[in-house]
Amino acid sequence: MNPCIRAVVRTASHYGVEVAGISEGYEGLIRGDMRELTPRSVGGILQRGGTILQTARSDYFRTDKGQREAIRQMNEKEIEGLIVIGGDGSLHGAHALANKNVKVIGVPASIDNDIWGTNMSIGVDTALNTILVAIDNLRDTASSHNRAFLVEVMGRGCGYLAAMAGIIGGAEMILLPEVDTSVEEAAGVIEAAYTRGKNHSIIVIAEGAEIGAQDLKMKLDEMDVGFRTRVTILGHIQRGGRPTAFDRLLATRLGVKAVESLAEGISGEMVGLRGSKIELVPLEKVVSKNRTVNLEYYEMARMLAF
Repeated sequence: MNPCIRAVVRTASHYGVEVAGISEGYEGLIRGDMRELTPRSVGGILQRGGTILQTARSDYFRTDKGQREAIRQMNEKEIEGLIVIGGDGSLHGAHALANKNVKVIGVPASIDNDIWGTNMSIGVDTALNTILVAIDNLRDTASSHNRAFLVEVMGRGCGYLAAMAGIIGGAEMILLPEVDTSVEEAAGVIEAAYTRGKNHSIIVIAEGAEIGAQDLKMKLDEMDVGFRTRVTILGHIQRGGRPTAFDRLLATRLGVKAVESLAEGISGEMVGLRGSKIELVPLEKVVSKNRTVNLEYYEMARMLAF
């Protein structure tokens, strides 16, 4: 998110607009916890992961009373427009504020890549590169010890990370929330790899898949598939780290477009990557649709797994 924050502040400064950074998202907005951000104060954050503004969930903001308190704080501090960077919950909040006549633009940031209306969200590419490094390292161990590694990655409702990591990480199989996979099918894939003479096997599992990594390990160990199995849950390491070149550029482009859109009087929209262009997408559509992984990627992964 930091490259996006930097782009917002410096673009706004270019147009002579002052920027206030809100700490901890909607929770901070309700408290009125804001500070001025200048081109200098966002210097040196381009290469940093996470967000200098920090983030937090806010159950109170989900209520009408909480939203009205947030608007009161904005009016009191003479905030004329809001740029919301975040995932599904943040964008739902942005849509709610837009419906209460707040000038707001959303920016998609979710490593699950589950936000409708954008090809990629901020953070996805960085997370994917982190996963790929882990898989490459695990493969060294797996091949040295003749093991099958079950690698669980993030993705509750959308298996994008698992699908991409499986393809570019050379996994024998991927398990996704979008596809029902039986234990017997997974066992067959691993056993076939062993029979072909492979000295290891990598299975990438999205956390939202019907069969979790730990449960799958227990069942595979009972079935004797040739390899001994190990589970690696990557967890929150996927959320941190230096943003990749792609993420830095994407976040910057989205931030610039968000400021320019507000300056033009546009509201109730999300900026998103559509093809190679940054375009506006109505928040009403964004929050009413669910994005899932393109199953062509699933079929590609199966075709390439030998």
